[in-house]
Amino acid sequence: MEQKVITRRDFLRGAAGTAVAAALGPAILGEAQAQRAAKVVLVRNADVLADPDKMQGILESMLDEAVKTLLGTSGPMDAWRQLIKSSDVVGVKSNDWGKLPTPKPLEGAIKRRLLDAGVAEGNISVTDRGVLENPVFQKATALVNVRPLRTHHWAGVGTCLKNYIQYVPNRSSYHPEACAALGSIWKLPVVEGKTRLNIQCALTPQFYGRGANFFDTRYVWPYKGLIVGTDPVAVDTVAAHLLQVKRTAFFGEDRALDVPPSHIIVADKKYNLGVSELSRIQLVKLGWMDEVLI
Repeated sequence: MEQKVITRRDFLRGAAGTAVAAALGPAILGEAQAQRAAKVVLVRNADVLADPDKMQGILESMLDEAVKTLLGTSGPMDAWRQLIKSSDVVGVKSNDWGKLPTPKPLEGAIKRRLLDAGVAEGNISVTDRGVLENPVFQKATALVNVRPLRTHHWAGVGTCLKNYIQYVPNRSSYHPEACAALGSIWKLPVVEGKTRLNIQCALTPQFYGRGANFFDTRYVWPYKGLIVGTDPVAVDTVAAHLLQVKRTAFFGEDRALDVPPSHIIVADKKYNLGVSELSRIQLVKLGWMDEVLI
């Protein structure tokens, strides 16, 4: 079966997309912006879920290969030190949604590499909720953004862009028009310019769901991957594409979600946060290639 690529029309399909397209006008329809490009790394390991005691070590190796490839360095620690300075105060913005949280071994792998890069342990915090009250996040000079990949009732896809929703107190006000305004959060002083790395955890993604807080193990599969990049929009574009291809393979069609993940395009075209077109994203695939799908 031919794999269908997410297009602008697909993203903007439906009532929410119509409103977003109307708000953006020529920014989407006229291709007015200068062409940019991005690089994203997909790394997979067939054994990452096999033994909980070995999981963090495997994830450390996967992250090492991803950042080294992403930045083109000779060794992984060279890449980590390009991303993070020993003097940085680092907030690792995770996600603790109970049904599919960021795995603790992945949080541990990130923290291990921050320590290896010379960051003092007291200058590292790994959390999801309460970032506005967290003293490390309040004075953070660098952020690492990591979350599990899944569909989402209000945003279409739970994205790296969406993961910063905890930085605003009025979170429900960002739900209209398929969460079109999520990109504005990345312009807040507490966030802007600080994110060094974005990681979509695609170890066990959820590719389909309808309704708030939906979770069903029928729609979760062991993909055993991480999608990594410095451009959150590009990372999320690749992640949304993966879920779409999996839905098509599973159902025989791209079954509609509650809303399309149009906030990804809005983050590109309105907020200039990155690249939302697959044709301008260099996807480098590393490791296990069975049923890679994309």
